This record gives sequence, C-alpha cells and structure tokens, in this order.
Amino acid sequence: MAHIVITSGPTRQYLDPVRYLTNASSGRMGASLVQAALDLGHQVTVVSGPVSVEYPQQAKVVWVTTTQEMLEATRIAFSTADGLIGSAAPCDYMPEHVQTSKLQKTGNDITIHLKETPDIVATLAASKLPKQWVVAFALETEDVRFRAIVKLSRKACDMIISNSAQAMNSQENNVEVILKGGTILDQLHGPKPLVAHGILRLIDKHLIAQHANT
Repeated sequence: MAHIVITSGPTRQYLDPVRYLTNASSGRMGASLVQAALDLGHQVTVVSGPVSVEYPQQAKVVWVTTTQEMLEATRIAFSTADGLIGSAAPCDYMPEHVQTSKLQKTGNDITIHLKETPDIVATLAASKLPKQWVVAFALETEDVRFRAIVKLSRKACDMIISNSAQAMNSQENNVEVILKGGTILDQLHGPKPLVAHGILRLIDKHLIAQHANT
C-alpha cells in the first residue's frame, strides 16, 4: 500500500476582499482519482481548493483556498508520502497588490498587474526523494501532446497526464498517459471515474511497483 497525495480543484487569488481570479475546475477528476486509489488499497490525502464535489470518507482532506496555501499543505503532506498526483488546476497568476477594501466602480477602467504563482508540482518534484514519484496533469488548448512532454521534462515528473480544455468542469475526460522519457503508455477516454481507474492502474504498474524496490 502506498500513501498518495492528490491535489484537486481550483484555487483562488483575491483582487480585493470579494473578487478573485480562478478557473472552472470542478474537482471531479481529483475525486475520481481519490476513489480509484482507495479502491486499489492505497492511503490517500487530498489537498483541495474550493469545490462542491464530495471526497470519499476514507480519504483525509485538507482544504485550501489560494495557490500558496495549496503549495504549503501539499509540501507538508508529501513529506511523509510515497507519491503525488497533481490533478488540481491552481490559479497561475495573482495580483501584485491585493486591495484591502472592495474596489469601487468609478466609471473608469483599471489596470491590474499580475505575477505568476508558484508551480506546485515542479517545486515538489525538484526536491522529491529517490523513493518518491510525482505525476502531473497538463491541460492545454493546442499542441496538447507536445506541450505535455515539454512539461514532463521541465517539471522533472515521472509521468504526465495530458488532456484538453474540454475536460474542465466536464463529466468525461480524454487523456494520454505519458511516462518519463516520452513513452506513451495509453490513451483513455470516458467518464472520469473510468479514466481515473485506468490512470491508477498505470501508476501502480510503472511507478508504485518500481519505487517499492528503491
């Protein structure tokens, strides 16, 4: 049995006390991966942004809001875990300055300067132990396979799951599972629970079993 950390859902980056940047991630893929991991007998810790989906009761759930909070909570959980599946869709940008009071409409346009948030998967993969493994998700709108393979290398992951933007807030997913080095292991399509079980079987075979002997 492995202890797997799974990130799930979106994060929010606030502009002022009531407005924020986010995306349409529902957390369905994350919840499906959690159930698939549990069904295979693994221990699961979920680090989740704000979602309306429910996670299985057997999993430990850590709730966060911002990308920075997700990074810190995932770092803590991953420090004692065997592997990480980064299925969350963290907000990639945050305002340079967060207003302490609500922005008021004045009839004039405003300019907001954004900066990148930390890359959670890349940060944790860069410091993983030899016995640990990291799986990333790559959601793209074009050149999906090519960009996924680039991310696989750049983020120093052991496996990446490529999917298109159509997966966002959808009941189904269409993915390619790509192993470190660029080997395409499988293409999976269908309801997210079905796809999630296929992904976990490949993780079991190519990562968990291999690292058990490390």
